[in-house]
Amino acid sequence: MGGFNQIEFVRDRIKNLRHIDEKPVGGLGAFGSRIGAALMLMMKEPEILFFCLLQWASIGAAYLLWIQMLDWIPEEVWRSTDESSEGSIADIVLLVWSFICVGLAAFPVGIFTGCIGAAHFLHRQGRESSVASCMRLVLPQSGALWMFHWLDGWITVRQIFQRLPSDDEPNSIADRVTRESLYYAWKLGVSGILPSIVTGNNLRQSGLNSVDFVKKNFREVAKLRAGYSAVCWIVGIGTYVGTILMFSFFDLVPRHERVESHIYTIYFWVAVPLLTAVAVVMLFLRPVFVLALCDLYAEHLKRRRKVAALPENLPKSVSVLVAFGCLCLVVAVVFLLRDTLGITEMLSTPYGEEYGADKGT
Repeated sequence: MGGFNQIEFVRDRIKNLRHIDEKPVGGLGAFGSRIGAALMLMMKEPEILFFCLLQWASIGAAYLLWIQMLDWIPEEVWRSTDESSEGSIADIVLLVWSFICVGLAAFPVGIFTGCIGAAHFLHRQGRESSVASCMRLVLPQSGALWMFHWLDGWITVRQIFQRLPSDDEPNSIADRVTRESLYYAWKLGVSGILPSIVTGNNLRQSGLNSVDFVKKNFREVAKLRAGYSAVCWIVGIGTYVGTILMFSFFDLVPRHERVESHIYTIYFWVAVPLLTAVAVVMLFLRPVFVLALCDLYAEHLKRRRKVAALPENLPKSVSVLVAFGCLCLVVAVVFLLRDTLGITEMLSTPYGEEYGADKGT
């Protein structure tokens, strides 16, 4: 995880830009103007849609894996959240599990997003693009792509959960505004990281290149980001409303029983509207955004008299594949040996009680 601190500087260098607090006008128009070109490219290079489908499947699998731990938490632990304001070791276990699940999804998502970028650059250079050629170009950069998408995915997931309505939200409006500003600075700042990695740069250099790219193309990048974010907000709100309507009209959970008795069932059915929304984003909106960023980045290099050269014959990232395999092994061990490892016991610790306290009595 040491690669995470390689691009921490990106947000800090972007958040102090002069126009960062100004809401760009014409974001939806800027995003909409890119849809036609993206769809044309996707029809010419159908492997792009294939990569999008694989990304969606990866996120869906990671979500279904994540909710398994919710089923391991006893009902009395969920009920104890109303009786105590103190936390439980179950919170820490679930947090670590969430981080691991994001990491599992980030590996294939990073590679397949990189392949979308590679397809764009291959097409732009008049070269043949295929699943095999894109994978050949991207796999050597899998380490940087994995680290970036793991970090970006974790920041995104945390921000989504912080935006959800909460009865005991302790933060003020000022705190929320600050969080949103920092999140926006991060998302804007990393706009050039993906195309930079695809064109052969390491993670830190890609962070530096991205900052330079955003600074020199601020209005175009900000408009594109604003348009993409606005459409994603619409999808998110629709998902939230759709989830409420789904549980209102269908008897998915017994109405006269406590919610704590059906936490897993609720999150399982939430997958229907959630993964539908993810499909809309990953199959339609995100490809437009990624291809548009790659196009802007290529034009940025062209103005600087540089070529968006795709690296050839790079060494294979065997160590990264081994690391991902080890992470999968850790998940399998946790899943199969959770009782032996004491994970089930930790998840059974009610709020307000110290883990293992009953053993000493």
